Amino acid sequence: MKQIDRESISALVKLGIFFALTGISTLILGLTLSNGSIFADRTEYKAMFTDVTGMAKGDDVRIAGVAVGSVKKVEVVKRDKALVTFGVDADTPLTANTNATIKFRNLVGQRYISLTQGADGAKTILRAGSTIPQSRTQEALDLNVLLNGFKPVFQALSPSDTNKFAYEIVQTLQGESGNVENLLARTSSLTNTLAGRDKLIGDVITNLSEVLDTVGSRDKELTDTIDTLQQFVTGLKDDRDAILNSIDGISNLTDETSDLLVQGRPALTEDITQLNALTKNLSTKKNLSTLTTTIKILPIKLSKLGNLSSSGSEFNFYLCNIRGKITLPKITANGANLTDKPTELDLGGAQGIDTGGERCTQPGYKK
Repeated sequence: MKQIDRESISALVKLGIFFALTGISTLILGLTLSNGSIFADRTEYKAMFTDVTGMAKGDDVRIAGVAVGSVKKVEVVKRDKALVTFGVDADTPLTANTNATIKFRNLVGQRYISLTQGADGAKTILRAGSTIPQSRTQEALDLNVLLNGFKPVFQALSPSDTNKFAYEIVQTLQGESGNVENLLARTSSLTNTLAGRDKLIGDVITNLSEVLDTVGSRDKELTDTIDTLQQFVTGLKDDRDAILNSIDGISNLTDETSDLLVQGRPALTEDITQLNALTKNLSTKKNLSTLTTTIKILPIKLSKLGNLSSSGSEFNFYLCNIRGKITLPKITANGANLTDKPTELDLGGAQGIDTGGERCTQPGYKK
């Protein structure tokens, strides 16, 4: 008797666990199918359509592909219109310029409503219970009409090819009838434009044919050019080691030049400083006058030297008398002047210093 009671209790426990798991699974399935609408706080809106074929209660309402609500009711109004009541999450408010479009969810025929904001920009918030007018709604593309037009094609295709082709059509055209119409209209406009440019296109083709004929007639020259270019590239390839070595040599030369400039920079700086001082001395009025006089008489002296050397390949010069002045600048040390003014040294006085000896007593010599 005790054994039977234990078996009954075990069966009851297992049955309870089964009912519990079944209930939880059913609840999860219900929440999934209802998109969480059982417990979610949603705002109710309505939309007017001319055709809602395939739309049913519980279908998704999406914004940018994300489910934000579901369809609550579909009803006929005004005999030829359909009014769809749907709920949207309370934290996703709609604007007054919201557009509603019915799109295909899959090949089985399920639909969903896609909500988008109008191109005229954000407006005021759409009040709960408001109806989106027919001017802001769009129906899904009628695939029956489209697929009937492809019936001759489908007859030549296998079932698997037909299913794949239909799937691709749905993926491409779902809910895009307006865009397809615009595409066809623009294609028609393009075709008409091309038809109007028939003569121009013919001229272009004729000119292209002449260009190709000209290129064909220059086949030998083009071949020679290509051969020459190939030889040039081959020569570069053969000399790549020499080119690379020369680049290395240039790099080494650049380094050496840089080091030379670094080492010689102090000397160059000092030379430029002294050159500035020399230029300042030469630019004085007295020195400029002396330089001008020297330059003027230089051609005369060179002419006399030429005459002296014209009779032979050698001639001698000797110094007979020295006369001149040396001016020493002020001497300073540690910022203090050791002399008040420049010191002038007179070499030889007014008569100068005789240095030539007897050879300077020859006739024609004059101090």
